[in-house]
Amino acid sequence: MTPGIVVDIGRQAVEITLLMAAPLFLAALVTGLIVSVFQAATQINEMTLTFVPKLVAVFATMVVAGHWMIALITDFTRRLFESIPTLIG
Repeated sequence: MTPGIVVDIGRQAVEITLLMAAPLFLAALVTGLIVSVFQAATQINEMTLTFVPKLVAVFATMVVAGHWMIALITDFTRRLFESIPTLIG
């Protein structure tokens, strides 16, 4: 196994991780922005107010995108396992 192959596998793993995390982070970011605008408009400065909507948004995103996320990581793992004979041989 050459260093280039190791770097390529690491790059693919980081790409998959970012692809899987992006929808969750985006949902939390958008929800936080909406709650912050609401807090600024109503002058309610409660820190715990942002937690529950973010939690619900991330959970809803996991329900909606969960199938895609599982398929993505399963495909990557399957390709990685299938490439083991070529990597060690």
